Amino acid sequence: MLQILAKLEDKRARARLGGGEVRIEAQHAKGRLTARERLTVLLDEGSFEELDTYVEHNCADFGMEEQRIPGDGVVTGSGTINGRLVFVFSQDFTVFGGSLSERHAAKICKIMDMALKVGAPVIGLNDSGGARIQEGVASLGGYAEVFQRNVLASGVVPQISLVMGPCAGGAVYSPAMTDFIFMVKHSSYMFVTGPDVVKTVTGERVSQEDLGGAVTHSTRSGVADMALENDIEALMTTRDFFDFLPLSNRSGVPERPTSDPADRIEPSLDTLIPDSSNKPYDMRELIVKVVDEGDFFELQPGHAANIVIGFGRIEGRTVGFVANQPMVLAGVLDINSSKKAARFVRFCDAFEIPIVTFVDVPGFLPGVAQEHSGIIKHGAKLLFAYGEATCPKITVITRKAYGGAYDVMASKHLRGDLNYAWPTAEIAVMGAKGAVEIIFRKDAGDPDKIAARTREYEERFANPFVAASKGFIDEVIMPHSTRRRIALGLRKLRGKRLENPWKKHDNIPL
Repeated sequence: MLQILAKLEDKRARARLGGGEVRIEAQHAKGRLTARERLTVLLDEGSFEELDTYVEHNCADFGMEEQRIPGDGVVTGSGTINGRLVFVFSQDFTVFGGSLSERHAAKICKIMDMALKVGAPVIGLNDSGGARIQEGVASLGGYAEVFQRNVLASGVVPQISLVMGPCAGGAVYSPAMTDFIFMVKHSSYMFVTGPDVVKTVTGERVSQEDLGGAVTHSTRSGVADMALENDIEALMTTRDFFDFLPLSNRSGVPERPTSDPADRIEPSLDTLIPDSSNKPYDMRELIVKVVDEGDFFELQPGHAANIVIGFGRIEGRTVGFVANQPMVLAGVLDINSSKKAARFVRFCDAFEIPIVTFVDVPGFLPGVAQEHSGIIKHGAKLLFAYGEATCPKITVITRKAYGGAYDVMASKHLRGDLNYAWPTAEIAVMGAKGAVEIIFRKDAGDPDKIAARTREYEERFANPFVAASKGFIDEVIMPHSTRRRIALGLRKLRGKRLENPWKKHDNIPL
C-alpha cells in the first residue's frame, strides 16, 4: 500500500512540475506566474480541487509519443472565490508552450460542461502558443469543441477570460465569446494573425504590442475590458470583480452586508450640474456618490469613454450602471459607445441584474466617417438591447436628452420601469439654437429675433415638465435624493415579471 501511495505522490509531483524547473524559471523571467501559481492567487486558500491531473496527449507523430507530461498543458478544476463556487482552467506555457491538443481541449470542455450542469461561472486563464501543430486537425477540432461550449454557456453562466500571455490565431475566439476579457500590459497579446503575417500580406510593420497588446485592445479595439499592470493585479482585480456577478442566470444577484443607508442624502449633487449647459461635469462623480460605499467597478474605462459602464451595489445588491459622460465628446453616442453599452446591457439582462441609466446625451455623433461606418446599425444595437431587456430598468435624466438619443437611453417608451429627471433636465428634439434656426428660418437674418425665439424655446422646452406632463417622466426628483429614489425603486422591482413574445431567438442588428 505504501508503495502505491508513494507512486501516486510521485505522479502528482511530476504533474505539478509541468514542463520542469528550467521552463518555470523562464516563465518567471518574463514576469509571469506559472499556471498553478496563478490559481493559488485567484482562488481561496486550499479551495482548489483539480480534475484530470494525469491526462496525457494521444499523439504518436513527430516523436510526441516520447514526450508525455501529466496534465497536457492545462490545469483544470474548481474552487471558490470569497466562498462562491467557480470552475477554472489555467493553461501552462511550460508544457509544449501551452499549446492546445485534443486532450487539452477535452479537459477544458469537461469543466465547462460541469459549470453548466451546476450553475457556476467559468474563468479561463489563457497563456498558449495556439494549436498543437503536431496533432494537426485534431487540435483544431478541440478548439471548435471549446467554442461550442462558449456559445452554449453564454447567458447561462458568466464567463471571464484572463489573457496572461500569448493568445493568437483561432485561440482568440474563445475569449472573444466570453463575457469579459482582462489582459496584462506588456505581457499578453491577442491577434488573429501575427506581425510577421501582417508584414508578408500587407507590407505593414507592427510590433506585437501595437498589433494586439493589452493597451491596444482596452483602448482602440474595445476587445478587452481592462488592462492590468501584472499577473497579481489581474488576478486580484478578478477576485473583486467576481463578487459582483451572479453564479448563473437562475441564482439572482449576490448580496453583501452594507452599512451605507439606502436613504442617504447627498447634498453635493444639487450643485453637480454647471450653470451653462455647454460646460462638462464628471458623471462618475454621480455614480460613485449613489452606490454603496462609493464602490464602483468600471469596465472599459479607456475605450469609448463618452459612455461609462460598470457595476456597483445598492443595498448590498449588484446593479449595472450605464451613463453618458459629458467630459468626453459632450457625452454623444457614437459607434463605439453604442456597441460598448449594448453588450453590457445584454449581459445585465441575461443575468437579471438591474440597470440604472444616467442620461446626459446631446444626440448621435454627426459625420461622414460615422455614417459610412454604419452608425445607424450600431446605434440600433443599444436601442435593441434596452428594448428587449426585461430586467428592472431605472433611468435618471440629469441634463440633456435630445432627439433619438433620448429614446435610445432607456426611455419610458422602451419599457423603462421608473424614469426620473432632475430639475435641470432638458428633454427635446434638439437643442434650442438648432431648433429655432429650423422653425424660424425666415428670421435668420435678424439676430435679435433669433435670440428672443431661442430664449422662448428654452423656457418652454429646456425642462423636464413637458415630458412629465405626458407621463414620459414618472417624477422630477431632487438630485440629492437620487440614491434614495433608486434604492426604493429597485426594492419595488425585485418581483418584476416581464416576458418577451416567444421566439427561437431575436435577430439583433449585428
